[in-house]
Amino acid sequence: MRGLTSTIVLLVVLGGLVGYIYFVDSRNETPDPNAKPKAFELTAENIEELQFKSPDGQTARVQRVGDDWQLVEPVKTDADDGVVGTVTSNLGTLEVQRVVEESPTDLAPYGLNPPRIDVAFRLRDQKDFQRLLVGEKTPTGGDLYAKRAEEKRVILISSFLDSIFAKTPFELRDKTILRFERDKADAVEILSGTNSLQFARNGTDWRIVKPAQARADYAATEGLLTRLSSTHMLKVVSESGDNLRMYGLDRPSMTASVMTGSSRATLLLGQKAADGGFYAKDAARPVIFTVEEALATDLGKNTSEFRRKDVFDSRAFSANRFEIRRGSETITLDKRDASGQTTWQNAAGQNVDTAKVEDVLTKLSNLRADVFQSAAPPSLNMPVAVVTVRFDESKTETVTFGRSGNEVFASRSDEPGAAKVDTTLFDEAMKAVDGLK
Repeated sequence: MRGLTSTIVLLVVLGGLVGYIYFVDSRNETPDPNAKPKAFELTAENIEELQFKSPDGQTARVQRVGDDWQLVEPVKTDADDGVVGTVTSNLGTLEVQRVVEESPTDLAPYGLNPPRIDVAFRLRDQKDFQRLLVGEKTPTGGDLYAKRAEEKRVILISSFLDSIFAKTPFELRDKTILRFERDKADAVEILSGTNSLQFARNGTDWRIVKPAQARADYAATEGLLTRLSSTHMLKVVSESGDNLRMYGLDRPSMTASVMTGSSRATLLLGQKAADGGFYAKDAARPVIFTVEEALATDLGKNTSEFRRKDVFDSRAFSANRFEIRRGSETITLDKRDASGQTTWQNAAGQNVDTAKVEDVLTKLSNLRADVFQSAAPPSLNMPVAVVTVRFDESKTETVTFGRSGNEVFASRSDEPGAAKVDTTLFDEAMKAVDGLK
């Protein structure tokens, strides 16, 4: 027992010695001899204010406000946090590639008299600004001549920083065209002349509520919200929002509104701009700007382009009851779960081949609308098939099919008009139904 105790004590002492050696070595790690020195000793999080002078002489100033940035000169508005954050992070990691000249007598050859770009920044709890002056590219184009304002020496920094530090007021500002909480949007309305297109969120899906009740294509509707939330201004034409008539905004050609609860955000589109795009403004802000013409095209799409094309919402895995009537014949099938096994049974309680049932349901769920038409064709008055599917426990949908020559039309009980579907796919589904007999 005494020997075992001594062994344990020795192991504890050895472990402590190894830990001590590791700690001492980690405190005395040899610096990387190839590491380049930083131009400034700072962290991006400590920068509170920035001033810019771009190559074309435009000046701008941004300040940190809480976790965000605000443009305060030449106009006061929200700044683009992503753009400003890229500047601060690159200032915090800025490396000196090489010292070109310690005490130059002439800065002009480097494009530093005057500098092409001037970026000044103030750190938290400091009054004075530090400045980075940026000149021309080197003859090879791989680097930029630069210097700190308080130093004489000229250094080289990477050339990719040219576009990061050369910022105009417009590049620094928030260019969002419409402000709303994307994830909380529960309704969308697009008005164009006398036409109105309205969507309403229905649980996790969307429905069209105007001009008629219909299922909305989820991807198309969400894409519309994405367009409104992510499209950026092309340029600002007026900060004050005066003379709306000049831009066709006194009587907008189109409006797009997003509702989140009781709040509404509305984008107004005016007339076409001479240099492309459309004049536009957020109804809640005075600034007038231009947007790309493609936005107006997307907002002006026909209602049918936003409708869900799938004839059935149910799928083979979600269906639990299936009924099809063709003439005087009716087939009714119910899904049963017993002892961990899933089976389909007919009205007589007999088991039906599960693979064949799922094949029918799959072929029906593959039917899609090729074209929508507002009026139901006469062929639907004498249907060739009426299919009812119960799915997701309690949901039920009924689709009626009519045939006119080589054309097949489908009509849902919860939607107006009809949809033309692929005749070949419909015939394949009916052949699969025949296989159930």
